[in-house]
Amino acid sequence: MATAGAPRRFCRCACFCSENLYVARYGLHLCFRSEQQLRQDYGPILRSRGCVSTKDFQQLLAELQQEVARRQRLGQESAARKALIASSYHPARPEVYNSLQDAALAPEFLSVAEYSASPGADRQGLLQWLQTVSEEKRIYRVPVFTASFCQALLEELEHFERSDMPKGRPNTMNNYGVLLHELGLDEPLVTPLRERFLQPLMALLYPDCGGGRLDSHRAFVVKYAPGQDRELGCHYDNAELTLNVALGKAFTGGALYFGGLFQAPAALTEPLEVQHVVGQGVLHRGGQLHGARPLGTGERWNLVVWLRASAVRNRLCPMCCREPDLVDDEGFGDGFTREEPTTVDVCALT
Repeated sequence: MATAGAPRRFCRCACFCSENLYVARYGLHLCFRSEQQLRQDYGPILRSRGCVSTKDFQQLLAELQQEVARRQRLGQESAARKALIASSYHPARPEVYNSLQDAALAPEFLSVAEYSASPGADRQGLLQWLQTVSEEKRIYRVPVFTASFCQALLEELEHFERSDMPKGRPNTMNNYGVLLHELGLDEPLVTPLRERFLQPLMALLYPDCGGGRLDSHRAFVVKYAPGQDRELGCHYDNAELTLNVALGKAFTGGALYFGGLFQAPAALTEPLEVQHVVGQGVLHRGGQLHGARPLGTGERWNLVVWLRASAVRNRLCPMCCREPDLVDDEGFGDGFTREEPTTVDVCALT
């Protein structure tokens, strides 16, 4: 059992370097361990999607090998970027780095959080405070940030984007955006958002998904614009639960779409579309298949917070659906811990 007061060490699953490698032009998430395995497992579907020549396959092979190498270096390179940014970057809006204040949050969100933490609060009562997008899919919407805070955060993000500071990809599917822990916004913004406000809310909404046991997160901002990323293929998140908040700017198109849970057959039959509303957040289960329709005009920036519960994922990695093979990592890693079984009340999760 971990010593009381000792900092927790978070890990990733070894599958991160071999599973769910996204190839945008073929619209596929691939598992890659060797050339022979790739041909055997994906040959027919790759050919059906346009990977037909030897040159096509060799190009794909090189890209996958590069992606595996990138993922293997990711933790150390991210830590180095964070250190350089902390020592050399000069913010345009330093106030967004202050500890999260109630004034940044929408009054409706403050009321939801207050109700969720009150004695006797229950799920049915909570639903009176939220917009139910789909009860079947358990997707909800709530205002999160004020318009003025969204504007201030966007100005800071755009200033950082224009700077000569190094920038990491938000995730394996998005090429444009910002990792908030590298920018130094995890501790003042995202951690208090998770601990003070999202934890009681998610405990009532998603008790079966670890909503009451959230102990880490991965937060990033994604940007969609002409000449950059314009849409996002169908996927599910490496998270128990997800918060997706539209920050701006002016845009058309780009709606979210949702299917069923990734484990379900025919999971994308009749997808549900959800339009973005600036300042409002969409709440959903991480395993819910979803994507983003093509952007029409303008720029769209969204804050995405992957919420993780080690008590859940320590038993089963959501990406490879196996018991996780733990590898030490930087920061929150991918939300796994090396806790002894006695530190997890398994009965409460079943």
